[in-house]
Order: sequence, then C-alpha cells, then structure tokens
Amino acid sequence: MGGGGDFETFVAAAREIPGLGPRTRARIPDGSRQALVVTGEARDANRSTAVLYARQGRTADWRAVSGPWPAHNALRGWTDHHRQGDLRSPVGVFGPTDAGGLLPDPGTDFPYDRGPAFRARGTGFEGESLDGSFDYVIAVNDNRRPGTTPLDWTRPLGAGRGGGIWLHVDHGGPTQGCVSLPRARMKELLRTLEPDGKPVVVMGDAAALGR
Repeated sequence: MGGGGDFETFVAAAREIPGLGPRTRARIPDGSRQALVVTGEARDANRSTAVLYARQGRTADWRAVSGPWPAHNALRGWTDHHRQGDLRSPVGVFGPTDAGGLLPDPGTDFPYDRGPAFRARGTGFEGESLDGSFDYVIAVNDNRRPGTTPLDWTRPLGAGRGGGIWLHVDHGGPTQGCVSLPRARMKELLRTLEPDGKPVVVMGDAAALGR
C-alpha cells in the first residue's frame, strides 16, 4: 500500500492555506478558525489581494469562504521590520480584536468605537479623496494595545516601531501602512469575523508569506 502515504500527504497539503510557507503557518494559533490573507503583488508594490479563509467544522481544513478581493497596501510595499514613517505595511500574522468607524456599527461582534475622530480628510498619494476611508476600520494588532479603541496610540514597542495599522475602506490608492478594502468587503468582514474564533490577519508580499 505504498500509495497510501502519498495520498495522506496530498490530503494534509490540501488543508493548508495556499501560498503560506511553514514559517507563516506556524504563526497562526491552533485555535484560530478564521484567517484574512492579504497577499501583496511584490515586495515594493502597493496592490494586493485579500481572501477570507475559515476552518470548517471540527477539522483542520482551511477553505476559502470569500474573495478574492482587490486591496491596497502601503505606498512602498512591505517590510519585516516596520518603522514609523517608512510607508511600508508590516509583514506578519496579527490578531484583530477591536473595530470602529465614523458610521454606525454594521453588526460586528468586536468592540466598536464610533465617533467623529474617524473622519478622514485630505487627499492620498495619487490625489484621490480620503473621505470615507475610516467609515469602518479594524485595528491590526501590530505594536498596539489589544482591547482598546483603534484610536488608542499606545505603542508597546515604542513610537519608532510604527503602529496605527488598520484595515479600512479603500480610497483608490496606496496607504501609509494600512490595508484598504472595498467598502462592502469591510462591512462583510465586520459582520463575519468572530472574536471567539481567534481570527488572524496574515499579510505580506507573496515571497514573504511563502517562507
């Protein structure tokens, strides 16, 4: 029955999220049931693609449940060592725990902070209006204190290591460090992600995520 081992290997591989290498997969907690995977086109590119995966039932089998969606990331692409003002998005696996926005809660199970401080003003790198960009946001736990509003600027690793990384509404151009998604997709995420399922955001350029 020599072919049995090959079949078992195929089944095990099929359960993994496509495009993620062993180092990236190892950073996803065993208890996580949902993963938003944001894959950048290239290390220095500011366009990416997002897919939402979920573990089905009691198995370890990851399946795509929504996407792919177009997305933007930081102007200069991605980095493994995010610094304040580098105009790159951090590569890694992060746990979203807090949300907010200018508009009312669309039905999320995350704590949701609504207020005028989420009003976006000005223009982006390509001259596009930023109006509405923070109508819905989900904080990405990179150098921030989980369990607080996305507007909390506490930086456990120090201000020099950046922070303030959000998922937010796409404004049609690159960001300063966040990942932006179409408005309808942000509302979908807020309604779909389940805090009890320990969701994660897996983000980076394709080469980095494949490690």
